[in-house]
Parts: sequence; structure tokens; C-alpha cells
Amino acid sequence: MIDSRRTLLLSIIPAVVLTSLVLTGTTRAKTPKAPEGSIVAKHGRLRVQGNRIVDKNGKPVALHGMSLFWSQWMGQYYNSGAVKWLRDDWGCTVVRAAMAIEHGGYLKNPKREKEKVFKVVQAAIDLGIYVIVDWHDHNAHKHTQQAKEFFAELARTYGKYPNVLYETWNEPLNKHDWSRVIKPYHQAVIPAIRKHAPDSLILCGTQTWSQDVDKAARDPLRFRNIAYVLHFYAATHKQSLRNKAAAALKAGAALMVTEWGTSEASGSGKLDYDETRKWLEFMDRHKLTWCNWSVADKRETSAALLPRASGSGGWSAKNLSRSGTLLRKELRARARRRPLK
Repeated sequence: MIDSRRTLLLSIIPAVVLTSLVLTGTTRAKTPKAPEGSIVAKHGRLRVQGNRIVDKNGKPVALHGMSLFWSQWMGQYYNSGAVKWLRDDWGCTVVRAAMAIEHGGYLKNPKREKEKVFKVVQAAIDLGIYVIVDWHDHNAHKHTQQAKEFFAELARTYGKYPNVLYETWNEPLNKHDWSRVIKPYHQAVIPAIRKHAPDSLILCGTQTWSQDVDKAARDPLRFRNIAYVLHFYAATHKQSLRNKAAAALKAGAALMVTEWGTSEASGSGKLDYDETRKWLEFMDRHKLTWCNWSVADKRETSAALLPRASGSGGWSAKNLSRSGTLLRKELRARARRRPLK
């Protein structure tokens, strides 16, 4: 009788343990296979190692691509055709979906804005490139619960895919203190992602429109696979900001430039070729991933497209702004230097 009970107990234990792992979210879903020959097939899931972002083989990797514009105002580019054109014609290895939160964005139209973002995510997965999902908000600390719910759903749906990177707060303002406001927000949102995507790379916005990366490096988040977000606009942000970035790297922080422009910080004004070149050289030297702002046909300097450019790609030279012409040339040059095999 004792032996039979012991045998029954031993047969039950594995099922109980498995059920417990599923309920607590600690199982690791099998990673889906990326399209053969794609950038994701080559590099796999990205992670932080020291102050570098590395691939599945531990080798430093830098992705280069474009950021879409605020989703509520330029939603026509949130589709597979535009993403495919950015990969095939421009050579993008990453795209950024900037989901608007305020100003008629997710807070008022959650279903509409989420659907746009999920279309871009699915297109990136199908095409074998990376995608940054950006909570495009200046006041995210006021919307913590909404952010937690959105990122939990995103991670439940796509956490098994190595393509998806999570940007939890686009640009905190200068008045939002890193240690008292921004860091606690990230500490609240990150566990919602980690529950379903325990190994994914998470990108955390920093104080002063994501410029004070040195502050974050001095008071870092205590999570694995965290990189800090750096933003700049070349005609406004120059050597002093590069010095901040260098200081953060020296302190051991990993950085990712999820948004940068060739223009002034307003998005308009001068297109600064000289400072753009200095920034490109800086990012290449430090192997920083970057996304340029932006895929939009707005009448402003930083927009890559001219008014009435197609929403689904297929852009010819006559559809490109001066900034778009420059960026397409830069991206295509990097693609030529990037053997996939």
C-alpha cells in the first residue's frame, strides 16, 4: 500500500510542477524560427552585456532604421507595405512604432492605436527585422496603469519573438526627475513585461527628453537586459550631449538611440549635415543602434517624405525630402557592408 501511494505521488509531481510554472509565468516559450537569411535569424534575441547590446552569440550588434511618426497623425504608414519597403529598398534592420498616448492617441482610442502598432509588429516578424514598440508619451508617469496593461498584452502576444523590443517611455520632460519620477515608473512597468517576456530587451527613456543618460547611469535600474534611451536632433544637440552619452557608456550603461533627427529639436529649421555626420560617426564608433525620426510626409525638415507620398512604400527619389535622401543613402550603405551569412 505504501509503495503504491509513493508511485502515485511521484507520477503526480511533474504535472503539479508544470501547472505551477505555467500559472506563475516562468515557462520559456519556444522561440519561433525567423525567416531564413534575415537579420533576426542571424542575431536572434538581443541582450545587454556590460555597456553593449549583443546578439545570441555574444557579439556586439547595432541595428539601423527608421521611426514612424506619432501613430494618431501619420497612421497611413503603419502597414506591412511601408515596413517591407523600408527593409527592401532602404535596408532597415529595425523600425520603431511610435504609439501616441496623449493628443487623441491611445488614451482616447486604445483599440485603434493598438491595432496600428500590432500591424507593424507582425510585419516585422514576417519580414525578419526588429521592431521597437514605443510608448510615445511625455507624461507616462500619469498613465502608469494603462502602460502596464498595454505592455502586458504586447508581451503576452509577442514575447516569444526575439524581434520585439519594448520602449516604456519615449521622452520624459526635464522637470521629471530621474530618481523620483522616471525610475519608479520604469520599475512599475518592467515587471508587467518580464512576466510574459522574461528575456526581452527593454528600453527606458531618460530625463530631459531622453538626453540625461548620465543621470540614469549613476542611478541605474536593477533589472537584466535594460538599455537607456538617448535622443538627439543634430542641429540643436551637439558635443555636450555626446559627452553625456560617452560618460554614461563609461559608467557601464548600455544605450540605444531610438529617435534622432537631422534637424533642430523642433523637427524643423536647419538640416545640419556637419553635426549629423559627427553623430553618425559617434554612434558607429560605439556600436549604437539607431532609428531616425521620421517616416512622415509632414512639411518639416526631419520628415523623410514629401507631402502626398504613398502610405505603403514604393517611394521614388522625387518623394524624398533632403533628410530622407540622406537617410536612405546612409541605410543602404550600411546594408551593403552587412553580410547576413
